[in-house]
Amino acid sequence: MTHVTEPPAAGNEVDTLLGALERQRGYIAWKCGGLDAAGLRTTLGPSTITLGGLLKHLAAVEEHTFATKLFDRPMSEPFGSADWTSDPDWEWHSAAADAPETLMALWKESVERSRALVAEALAAGGLDYLGAAKWPDGRQASLRRHLIDMIEEYARHVGHADLIRESIDGVVGEDPLPQSAEAS
Repeated sequence: MTHVTEPPAAGNEVDTLLGALERQRGYIAWKCGGLDAAGLRTTLGPSTITLGGLLKHLAAVEEHTFATKLFDRPMSEPFGSADWTSDPDWEWHSAAADAPETLMALWKESVERSRALVAEALAAGGLDYLGAAKWPDGRQASLRRHLIDMIEEYARHVGHADLIRESIDGVVGEDPLPQSAEAS
């Protein structure tokens, strides 16, 4: 069972930012974990968002943010060869053809690559490390900004995952472990 970790109560800036991001990643792992293909394809109301599409989308965002924006490196497969120009929502709808194990593994592998890239940037310049990508006005975002943007991306989609997962099997809450287990 997944356990959602908390950022430190009074940690330094790096530990707090990384802890907040890991908490959001933990929520996604929990809300998307243990479901079959039908569960990962479930939509809610008029939305076309599925948990499987969410996993593939977040894997793509991890790759784009930390490989491409931060270091100007190519995205790994299957993202590197996707035709994003003609199909900008490719990850959302292509996930329906992927097995649950494939989607979870893809997301976990992207997260692991991101962790390594963040560690590389921290070693090279800390939170002030400037990413390779430039905004139209020439500014470059720091690692700090990329981490904040990634936390925001996860937080937005954790809300979607909460609602979809509750509609599938009633799973609700912020942590899969009961309070008594957390205290021990």
